[in-house]
Amino acid sequence: MDTRQLTTLLAIEQHGGFAAAAQAINLTASAVSQQVSALEAELGVVLYDRARRPPVLTAKGAEVVRSARAILQIVNETKASATGGRVRGTLAFGSLRTGANTLVPDALAALRAVYPDLSFRLRIGMSEDLMTEVVSGQLDAALVADHVAVPPSLKWTQVVNEPLVVVTPPGTGTLPLEDLVRMVPYIRYNSQVPLARQIDTEIARLASSPRQVISVNAMMSVVGCVRAGLGFAVIPQIALRDVIASSLDWFPLGSPPIHRRLGVVQRPTSSREEVMTAFIAALERTAVFGSTGS
Repeated sequence: MDTRQLTTLLAIEQHGGFAAAAQAINLTASAVSQQVSALEAELGVVLYDRARRPPVLTAKGAEVVRSARAILQIVNETKASATGGRVRGTLAFGSLRTGANTLVPDALAALRAVYPDLSFRLRIGMSEDLMTEVVSGQLDAALVADHVAVPPSLKWTQVVNEPLVVVTPPGTGTLPLEDLVRMVPYIRYNSQVPLARQIDTEIARLASSPRQVISVNAMMSVVGCVRAGLGFAVIPQIALRDVIASSLDWFPLGSPPIHRRLGVVQRPTSSREEVMTAFIAALERTAVFGSTGS
């Protein structure tokens, strides 16, 4: 049994189909299909019901997927241990987008100073997907939001507790939120991520609705629209560390300020425990420095 086949099998389940998995793991669709067929032939079972579109896992296929997660976790842990994974090899880390611009890179740079022989692989994605990859062993750990359910097989450690802030376009910095909502268009972060849902909830609680809404599906573009004078927006404080956002006027959302929390999810036992402890400490230091420097 080739572990590449198992990795492909998990990619199909994670990304929802053969074509999407092929794109995610840099294979052709035919190569993905061939790997699944080879695995079926070796095991003597049918993993997918191909009469349905898209193909759906059979009962046996679901069992193999569960086993594949456990096998790959053992393989990854063994590789890390055999190569001195505490100080060498590759740390595979996932991050949601708002943490990947400055927070995680700065923490990785601090970690590199302590472990110069350690390489890094950074995967950007949604919290739910990242946690699935940590469970399967594709990632060592990931920075995720606290508005998602953490599987019982993972532990979550808080590293960031930051306020949501209102950023205002040039010339409107002194307006209170009530006037902004009434007079200035609202730049909505339109994305299927916990942060966007949290912001939508808070905006819905306001006494009046924004007079005009402009939807944007990327946080950097939200900030860019505010800077261009198109309207105001609600963003996490960490986004103020970006060069584009640093010149904007802002104030905390709510009294007391409304916060969101970010944390690192990892498997409870890992040969990289020492590295992860150092990395979490670096994330915490970087987060504090960034908030005091904004």
